[in-house]
Amino acid sequence: RLAVEKAKAANMPADTIKRNIDKATGNLEGVHYEEIRYEGYGVGGVALMVDTMTDNKVRTVAEVRHALSKHGGNLGSDGSVAYQFKHCGQFIFAPGADEDRLMEVALEAGADDVINSEDGAIEVLCPPSMFEPVKIALESAQLLAVLAEITYRPEITVALAAAEAEKMQKILDVLDELDDVQEVYHNAEL
Repeated sequence: RLAVEKAKAANMPADTIKRNIDKATGNLEGVHYEEIRYEGYGVGGVALMVDTMTDNKVRTVAEVRHALSKHGGNLGSDGSVAYQFKHCGQFIFAPGADEDRLMEVALEAGADDVINSEDGAIEVLCPPSMFEPVKIALESAQLLAVLAEITYRPEITVALAAAEAEKMQKILDVLDELDDVQEVYHNAEL
């Protein structure tokens, strides 16, 4: 449901949405797709998790490995960085949101935490299973998030110097350009 909402928000045509749903659910004849997560490191010890969906895992692992090694990263083994991320629902509200009301509604609906950032934005975290109830409660209270998604949030972030940040951004850009890559999670402060 969340993927369809994101696609519609990006003005993706309905037939493209349907084709991608068929691709993901295996409803296309003669084609078998599988989801694979690759873990590794970028520059400066930044942890990376790359979620892919592919019909050819040999090609995909080669592309991901090449993208990382060409720009100063490397592919790790399963579980090498996953422990550094928390699977959760995440809602981000713009600076100026009513913090008290937000905290009251979110915690009552099943959220785990409400975090204030230095720039004034407010982040609400919840278990993935509570994403939909928390989202409905927030929307019912007229509290609209700038970003609402189920994600892997880094437990600890890594600060990078300007040169390293540029290299890390290049790795992220190259990974995003790969057709099989669905999502890239990292713990870099860019």
